[in-house]
Amino acid sequence: MLKITVVGTGYVGLSNAMMFANQHHVVALDIDQHRVELLKNKVSPIQDEYIEKYLKKVTHFEATVDQEVAYHNSDFIIIATPTNYDEKTNYFDTSSIEAVINKLAQVETHSTIIIKSTIPVGFTKNIREQYPNLKIIFSPEFLREGKALYDNLYPSRIVIGDRSEIGQKVGELFKKAALKADVDVLLMDSTEAEAVKLFSNTYLAMRVAYFNELDTYCESRDLNSKDIIQAVGLDPRIGTHYNNPSFGYGGYCLPKDTKQLLANYQAVPQNLIGAIIQSNTTRKDFIAEKILQLKPKVVGIYRLVMKQGSDNFRESAIQAIMKRIKAKGIEVIVYEPNLSEEHFFNSEVVNDLKVFKQKSDVIVANRFVRELSDVRDKVYTRDLFGEN
Repeated sequence: MLKITVVGTGYVGLSNAMMFANQHHVVALDIDQHRVELLKNKVSPIQDEYIEKYLKKVTHFEATVDQEVAYHNSDFIIIATPTNYDEKTNYFDTSSIEAVINKLAQVETHSTIIIKSTIPVGFTKNIREQYPNLKIIFSPEFLREGKALYDNLYPSRIVIGDRSEIGQKVGELFKKAALKADVDVLLMDSTEAEAVKLFSNTYLAMRVAYFNELDTYCESRDLNSKDIIQAVGLDPRIGTHYNNPSFGYGGYCLPKDTKQLLANYQAVPQNLIGAIIQSNTTRKDFIAEKILQLKPKVVGIYRLVMKQGSDNFRESAIQAIMKRIKAKGIEVIVYEPNLSEEHFFNSEVVNDLKVFKQKSDVIVANRFVRELSDVRDKVYTRDLFGEN
């Protein structure tokens, strides 16, 4: 049984911790004492059905804020700390990763360090040069919010940014922990692995933007968007997946990853990558204008979360819609059960659903759900297929 330390207990960190805790001794390290206490009590700090279930049954798992306990005699250290995009520098803020690696250098660890946080292209090569005595590998994650552990257990592929024997061992570590019978393990240089992550998420953003622009055209021309999308998708080269219109892409990954990829281009010619980002802004402008054309006095925002099965609403598209509407002087109220505060950015939080429905002239919902069926005539949504 190996000792595996996971630094950071967000979606990436916890999903990796739960996956490995089936076979190995896992220590989760976090700076947030409250999150650690929740984990000690077998309570997940994030909404993920599989993580919640596994947390209750794994026996080789502990959580701590003590770095010495976490790092001592660890075979593998997985870094899954947040790397938000800094608009001023046009670069991911990698300070949390650098702080962890600097600490590991101080304690002269012999562990293999696996970076799972999303990083700029070229970061691993640079950090290896700074710390030549450390074994540092990058391995991108490809996880969905609310399905993070499932996607780790049944991965589409395992990408390891190292071609050496160490990279092979890390690949085998992840492959043996997965429940999927046959998984492709791809070994490549670290810089290529970093690019895989950014290009993968930017392609997903492009697909969201494409079907949103198709929907914008249909709504502007009074065409049946659903019929057109279904017919387009039946071309097997396009497919009928990931095609449900929305208010725009958002969440932890797509906004920051697309911007980071664009920043990585610098002197490299491009048109498409920048257009994807601009398209997302244009879509939000369009949606807000369509809502304003309904001339509501009170707009109700139904859920701030990105999608069903998730409790994350960081950079959710509906928040951008909300800000645009408020900028026009329209009163906005919010229904979000995950909020305990009475106000959200100076908008009243109304978590009595019956009262929320009564007070709202228009209810804005990125995804339509059954509990809004009785006020269907009030609801503005572009959800055509009833799925995320």
